[in-house]
Amino acid sequence: FSVLCSAILSSYLLGERLNLLGKLGCLLSLVGSTVMVIHAPEDEEVTTLEEMTSKLKEPGFLAYAAILLALCFLLIFYLAPHYGQSNILVYLTICSVIGAFSVSSVKGLGIAIKGFFTGQPVLQHPLTWILVVTLVASITTQINYLNKSLDIFNTSLVFPIYYVLFTTIVITTSVILFKEWITMTVVDIIGTVCGFLTIILGVFLLHAFKDMDVSLGNLPQVLQNEEPAPVTRDDKNILIEVDNSSIAPEDKPKVFMLYT
Repeated sequence: FSVLCSAILSSYLLGERLNLLGKLGCLLSLVGSTVMVIHAPEDEEVTTLEEMTSKLKEPGFLAYAAILLALCFLLIFYLAPHYGQSNILVYLTICSVIGAFSVSSVKGLGIAIKGFFTGQPVLQHPLTWILVVTLVASITTQINYLNKSLDIFNTSLVFPIYYVLFTTIVITTSVILFKEWITMTVVDIIGTVCGFLTIILGVFLLHAFKDMDVSLGNLPQVLQNEEPAPVTRDDKNILIEVDNSSIAPEDKPKVFMLYT
C-alpha cells in the first residue's frame, strides 16, 4: 500500500509522471514482496536478551553482518561519491543494507522492553545499549541517504525500489539470524523464488521504461507498427524507370529528370 500510495501522491502533488509500465512495475513489486512475506517462515521464539545475544554471536550471522558492513562502506565511500547522482540504486542500496541492522535492533529492543515490564534487569545488560546505539546510527544513515535519493530522483521510482530492496534484505537477515530456512517447505521455497523473480521484473519495468510516454490512451499508437521508410534510389534507377515506363506514349518525347 505504501508503494502505490507514494506513487499516486507524487503524481498528483509533485507533478511526477508515472507511465503505464511504471504502474505495472509498482504492482508487480508489491505482489512479489507480498508473496515473499507469505511464504517466509515464522520467527523463532526469542524471549530474553541472553537468547538474542547467543543468536547474534553465531558465526553465520557474524559473517553475514561483516559482508553487509563491507558492502555498506564500499557504497558510502566509493560508489556514492562517483555514481550516487546518476544511479538510483546506490543510495537506496545503502538504505536497504543499513535496514538489516535497524530491524534487528528493533527486534532486540522489543525483547528488552518486554523484559523491562516483567522485572528483568535489561538496563544493566550491555546488549540493550548496543542495540540503542545501532538503531540510532542506522536510522540516521537511512534517513540521510533516502533524502538524498528523493532530492535527485523521481519519488514514484524511489519508494517502490526502496521497498523491494529493503523487504528482500530484511527477510534474508531474519532467515539467517533465526535459521528459519531449516523449517521451510518446498512450497515455501518455490513461493519465495517466484516472489523474488516478480520483484526483479517489477523493478525492471520501473527503471528501464521510466522515460517512455506510455498510457492506456496512446497504447494502440505505441504498439502500432511504424510505416516503412521510403527506399532511396539513385539517379540511375530513376532514369531506367522513366525510360521503361509504359505510361508515356511512344509518339511523345520522353522526359528525363535528374535528382540531386
